[in-house]
Formats: sequence, structure tokens, C-alpha cells
Amino acid sequence: MAELTTLESLLEMGFERNRAEKAVGNTGNQGIEQAMDWLMEHENDPDIDEPYVPPVGNVLGGEADSQSSTEQPTLADTAEGLEGEDGNYCLDDNGAKRPMTEEEKREQVKRLEELMRVKQAERRERERAEEVEREKLRRRQGQELQQIRQKLQDDDMKKLADQRRKEKMEDKMARQRVKEKIARDREERAQKFGGGGSMATSTQPAETSQGPPPTKKEYDESRIQVRLLDGSTITTVFKAQEPLAAVRVYVQMNGNTPEGQDFTLLSPYPRHVYTELDMEKPLKELGLVPSAVLVVTKK
Repeated sequence: MAELTTLESLLEMGFERNRAEKAVGNTGNQGIEQAMDWLMEHENDPDIDEPYVPPVGNVLGGEADSQSSTEQPTLADTAEGLEGEDGNYCLDDNGAKRPMTEEEKREQVKRLEELMRVKQAERRERERAEEVEREKLRRRQGQELQQIRQKLQDDDMKKLADQRRKEKMEDKMARQRVKEKIARDREERAQKFGGGGSMATSTQPAETSQGPPPTKKEYDESRIQVRLLDGSTITTVFKAQEPLAAVRVYVQMNGNTPEGQDFTLLSPYPRHVYTELDMEKPLKELGLVPSAVLVVTKK
């Protein structure tokens, strides 16, 4: 079988001499497959096309290393000596050297080119598999990130709901305290001015003995808390008869909404997205008095 030197084979396949010499030198002239593997792994190195400089003898190993280095062929031997000595020869059936024919050379080059194509196909397949794994990892990380964002959003909505319930409870307790105070004041007046007449009045219907029912308090202001796009909040007080559009203008002037960014307002619980028609309605008519929490969302 015809045999070319590793360096000559690489040159016949079209590799530049600098790259071929580096591949032979860095693989210790161990064969064409090792040299091609090295070339494919280092083809994108920034210094791949710089002239090859054979390494200086190993000075760390003493005499043994010096002797070993002198016994091993250098890249210059491969490039010059072997090319002339073995590059155009092959062994016959008796083990003797004979010159290679052009047909044998072409056959050898074809075999090496086929080997190169196989190596390149294996490399492309390996790169595709790695790309698939990277894409799977990217999608998995994207899904995990989406789940985290959804959880944060759910937590924010839960906090808004808890705050709204707390405000309603505080408002209910405040109304209860007012009722209790009215009842105490009525009892004190009855004790102070009623005297013995309390016995007589006890025979009257229950409605007259209790007096007129307390009037429902009318609120003329509304405390509005607005949660912005980045999660921060701003709070201010509006007149109960002001339109919802006043709240939107306040957000545009005092929030951190990007200029030109169109947005709308919604109530989280119960969820209600306010339309352009709602913007002209008073806060009292929309049920946003005496307090409310609104959320800014992108249109």
C-alpha cells in the first residue's frame, strides 16, 4: 500500500504549509488522523497561520531528555528530509522501497480526503448535538425564569388584595367606633335629661325609643394608591367628584412611566379594567371612595 508522509499528505490535501507543519509538530508526527484532528480543533486559533517555530530542546529533563530529543525527528526533518527520502516511495511485497506511481499517490490522497470528510462530518454532528443541548438548556432556563416572574406577579397581586382587605377592615372598624360613640352619647343624654321619664318612654315603640337611624357618612375625598409598572407605588388624595382621568394625569406627571408609553388603569379585586368612558366618570360613581388601589398596565 502506498504511504505518503504526514506532512506531504496534508499538503496534497490542500492545507497550507504553516498549518500542516504545526499539525505534524504538535502531534509528534504520529499519523495523518491525529494531525487532521489537531487542524480541525485549532483552525480558528488566531496564530494558526503564523510561521511554525519548532520547540527548543527540553532543558528541564537533563541528559535523558536531551538524548530523547535528539533521537526524535524534528519538523524540519519531516518537511525536508522525509519528504525527499520517503515521500515518493512505498514498500513492495518484499519490504523493499520503490518509487510511488502517480496513480498510487492519487489513490492515497483520495483515501485521506475521504478520511477528512468523515472527520468533518463527525465534527458537524457533534456540534449539532451540542447546539441542541444548548437550546434545550436555554428553553429550560427560560421556562424557569417565566415561572419566577409569574410567582412574583402573583405575590404582588396577593399583597394588593391583602392591603385592600386591611383597608376595608380598618374602614369597617372606624364606622363601628362611630356607631358605638353615637350610642354612648345617646345613652348619656337619656340618663342626664330623661330622669323618671325613661319608664314612660319605655312603653313607646322601639323605633321611637331608639331615635332616628344614624345617617350614612358622605365622603368627599378618596385616597388612591397606584402601583406602577416597576412595582413601586404612589399615593395621593383626590376629591370624590374628580374624574378618573385626574388619576391618570397624576400618574403621567409623577410616576416613572416612559414618555409616550400608553397605559391604562385597573382594579385588582374585583378585577376591572377601566375604559376611556370610565375616565370621565367621578371617582365616587366608580366606587373608588373613600379609598382604592389601582394598578398601571401597558395597553
